[in-house]
Amino acid sequence: MNSVAEFHTHADAAPWPQAEAVRSTSAPPPAPALAAVAASRRKRAFDIAMALAALLVFLPLLLVVAALVRLESPGPALFRQRRTGLGGKIFTVFKFRTMTVAEDGATVRQATRDDTRVTTLGAILRKFSLDELPQLLNVLRGEMSLIGPRPHAVAHDEQWRAQAPGYDRRFRTRPGLTGYAAVCGFRGEVRDLQSIVDRVESDNEYIDTWSFGLDMKIVWRTLPLIFGDIRAY
Repeated sequence: MNSVAEFHTHADAAPWPQAEAVRSTSAPPPAPALAAVAASRRKRAFDIAMALAALLVFLPLLLVVAALVRLESPGPALFRQRRTGLGGKIFTVFKFRTMTVAEDGATVRQATRDDTRVTTLGAILRKFSLDELPQLLNVLRGEMSLIGPRPHAVAHDEQWRAQAPGYDRRFRTRPGLTGYAAVCGFRGEVRDLQSIVDRVESDNEYIDTWSFGLDMKIVWRTLPLIFGDIRAY
């Protein structure tokens, strides 16, 4: 992508072919300086207002989902996992538990299509992205934004930063519930090297060309994905 003007064209483009291997580095570089998008008071005010409103609107649903998760299988309603946020700082992300496991170690296995670890209720929650709703709490705490690069498990950060050029530049802003890469089709399972390279390039383009108007476009493009994203599983 060369500019934000190519937003719609790129979003509908065919998948990229598998990339050739990228030389890994022996140690991750220091996190770059924070970008303007991270310092925007307007963006932060929008995050707080919308997260509060969404929590109030969805509170009955959140309580029902939490109860159903507890009833379906042993374990807590919320899944907690370490993710990397603004400036490379580690935080704990909240999600509804959708699997029979709760991985957060040196190795974290990605969710795949027809993953046997996903519960029956969990499959529904993941299909409609309802498992992400507790991250509204992360938004209120200032650890996330409504729009930004999707945060990955720390174990995946360690793996992919050595493969995708510019990976650590994603940390110049807060991670988001949805983002530029997600609406451009780079969401979900990372099947090959090109998948994460495309995602990183999209994330960094978003940060470099950010505007409040771009955030609104991403919100608009996210709405239909809630009801029918083939990459949500």
